[in-house]
Amino acid sequence: MNKEKRTEIFTRLRAENPEPRTELNYNSTFELLISVILSAQATDVSVNKATEKLYALANTPEQIFALGVSGLKKHIRTIGLFNTKAANIIKTCEILMRQHNSQVPETREELEALPGVGRKTANVVLNTAFRQIAMAVDTHIFRISNRTGIAPGKNVVEVEQRLIRLVPEEFLLDAHHWLILHGRYICLARKPRCSACVIEDLCEFRKKVYDT
Repeated sequence: MNKEKRTEIFTRLRAENPEPRTELNYNSTFELLISVILSAQATDVSVNKATEKLYALANTPEQIFALGVSGLKKHIRTIGLFNTKAANIIKTCEILMRQHNSQVPETREELEALPGVGRKTANVVLNTAFRQIAMAVDTHIFRISNRTGIAPGKNVVEVEQRLIRLVPEEFLLDAHHWLILHGRYICLARKPRCSACVIEDLCEFRKKVYDT
């Protein structure tokens, strides 16, 4: 896929959704961090449902740490892997209090040093909260990058690096949101909604289908 086609793809995605946003509900960078940790192998809908009540009660490192692991579990038990996530979040709150003055750090290295924060979570926080260029490659973005031909790769890191290199600069800051939303609602895994897709004629997947 050439630069002109990639430019047209993101031009159309931007026209359809000029100001893309995460579907996680949050009111602070700390809330976003916790929500993203909780969202691993869980839907944004389930996370929002749990955090609505949690954040009304506790939404700072000090307040959530005070709940303890058992207290936090009561609020997130509807979310997958809640036992592990509760333990990681309490440890993360303790580190934020002791090492970062209860503030979420703004570097990848510091974020990934927090329990429960991997590369994808760090990228979401860096991009969404701090508006840094970062590409959080989840299953949706991995699928779309390979299926459309925008930035094919064998693993998430390879796709991430290719997206950063190949997406035209003017779209880089919001590309993560456009791609994840497109994958969530249009370019579905089992049965993509090609007839509703604004980039159907530019997609390598559709080209292969028509060619066969």
